Amino acid sequence: MKLTRKLVLARAKASDLDSVKKLNCWGCSLTDISIFSEMPSIEVLTLSANNISSLEHISTCQNLTELYLRRNNIQDLSELCHLRGLTHLKVLWLAENPCCQADPAKYRLTVLRTLPGLHKLDNQVVTEEELALALAEGEEISTPPGTASTSSTNGLTEADSENDPLNYSMEETNKIRAQLGMKPLPRDKFPSFSSPRESGGARRRKSHTLEAVLLLLKDLDEEELKLVQTATETKLRARHRQKEKAAITQQ
Repeated sequence: MKLTRKLVLARAKASDLDSVKKLNCWGCSLTDISIFSEMPSIEVLTLSANNISSLEHISTCQNLTELYLRRNNIQDLSELCHLRGLTHLKVLWLAENPCCQADPAKYRLTVLRTLPGLHKLDNQVVTEEELALALAEGEEISTPPGTASTSSTNGLTEADSENDPLNYSMEETNKIRAQLGMKPLPRDKFPSFSSPRESGGARRRKSHTLEAVLLLLKDLDEEELKLVQTATETKLRARHRQKEKAAITQQ
């Protein structure tokens, strides 16, 4: 079963996905949770007693603090790699998944080595001694098969990926969002630009920066747009003064 926008809004009693902070989907027979790539604001997520096998789409939930995944179908601990970037995640309940059954003690140390920021795992408080042991003896897990090649370079070589307009615009946009104190956008929010690459690094960079800014404007509210307007006007005045000074110097 796929978790849809309609189901999320109905359960959360919300009008839009971005306003959903807590969601309880316990026992809904879920297999597809791709909707979470559109929910960066979610903070507490209960998904226990479903049939979820991948955590890939949770990787964009940057505000997530509590995640309950007990009794699902997560086969491999490598799925935890998708949670490494969630710096606010403090509570994880993963017990009763296939990935937990081999060696319970080793499993716990491996999870804590992968996610050392956890305060509670499987309803048990993480101690400093346990965390130190995990960092020393827990297994280092690798990225799930097929994930790195698909998400990192999108089928391009490393050199091509670095200059790819999609990657560049995403980097520029999220850099600007960070400066404004906003959350980064996931990759699937960016369209594939079809315009040919321009020659010349500076000109290409300026083009991609402009694309990033235009993408950013679509996602800003009125207050944020006013901040951008103020910063733009200040920049324009500074540029105008520079031109006047240069003209006087030339005379």
